[in-house]
Amino acid sequence: MDNLVRYIKFPIQWDPERLQKDLQKITNHQWKPHYNTNDYDGDWSSIALVSQGGKSDNINAFPIGTEKATYTEIMDPCLYLKEVIDSFAFEKTTVRLLRLAAGASVKPHTDNCLGYEDGYFRIHIPIITNEHVEFILDGQRLQMNEGECWYIDANFTHSVANNGAQDRIHLVIDGIRNEWTDKLFFQQASEEQFIRPIPELKDNEKQLMIEELKKMNTPVANQIIAELLKK
Repeated sequence: MDNLVRYIKFPIQWDPERLQKDLQKITNHQWKPHYNTNDYDGDWSSIALVSQGGKSDNINAFPIGTEKATYTEIMDPCLYLKEVIDSFAFEKTTVRLLRLAAGASVKPHTDNCLGYEDGYFRIHIPIITNEHVEFILDGQRLQMNEGECWYIDANFTHSVANNGAQDRIHLVIDGIRNEWTDKLFFQQASEEQFIRPIPELKDNEKQLMIEELKKMNTPVANQIIAELLKK
């Protein structure tokens, strides 16, 4: 795992002021508390911008079934957010705003099968943040500034503490790897840095991994399942 890319700061910069203006159009909508209630202290909540069923209260990170995700009902006035999301030429499984309130924290945790090497990955674009936010990934603090574009390999242990006086809000885009994303990612790191060796697993560990991969239902995930079943 030591050679795997943990994160990438892409050479992409979005306009924070325009992002924040679109954010103001939807902040009065109902934010839903994050469903992993054991993983955080304080207020960690979300609104879906793209979801299965097109509902802003469907904040699930992983798709259920085969229904394609679509823009939610709150997105009509948010032209700049749409421009940002549409600029990424890959299938989005979910797009959410994630808000970590001032004083709140997300405990150290991992998100299984959520690295580029899995074929299913996550992009972060900070809309509102502050210098007192501490995002730690695999023991390293990342300073993600407003309007920047970051890939985070959430398979590695990560945590967040908002020690500032204002809420931290990120645009978080989950999607499926394709040729367009390969070109984007491989301009920043070599292809070999996104290949994870298949570990020797106990039978119960192997079955748990297979179940998680089945939920993703991507070509890369299905290939990994086939390799696991050979062993």
